[in-house]
Amino acid sequence: MLSTTSKHALRILVALANTPDGEYVLGRALSAATDVPANYLAKLLLTLGNAGLVEAMRGRNGGYRLARDPGRIRLLDVVEIFEGVRTDPSCILGIHDVCSDETPCSAHHLFRDVRSRYVAFLETTSIAAAARMEATHPLSSSPS
Repeated sequence: MLSTTSKHALRILVALANTPDGEYVLGRALSAATDVPANYLAKLLLTLGNAGLVEAMRGRNGGYRLARDPGRIRLLDVVEIFEGVRTDPSCILGIHDVCSDETPCSAHHLFRDVRSRYVAFLETTSIAAAARMEATHPLSSSPS
């Protein structure tokens, strides 16, 4: 349901949330840790910085770190930056421009509940919560 850009941005923020408070992370280390290509990472970090979520420091001991408490950054805050909220009434089947209770497609009533739960998850889950899960179940580990 999320774009690749949003997924990359969330991984970047989770990685930054898992660094010790106040420490900066070099871009190349962040790229390696998140598996986000360096050029793409730079563009995402610029956007996240402009949104007030990441701060950068140049020079020795520089890099990137979170600009806000990760407990106060909701997943929805990040997703909205890159793609808006996917709660718009667009038709999941692509039949209607606007899919609503008045002009529903055949999947509208079933998907409406899924969409509501999805948005609720994005609204109630913080980067800190995702970072705690990552610390317990690292993204980089492969299944046995």
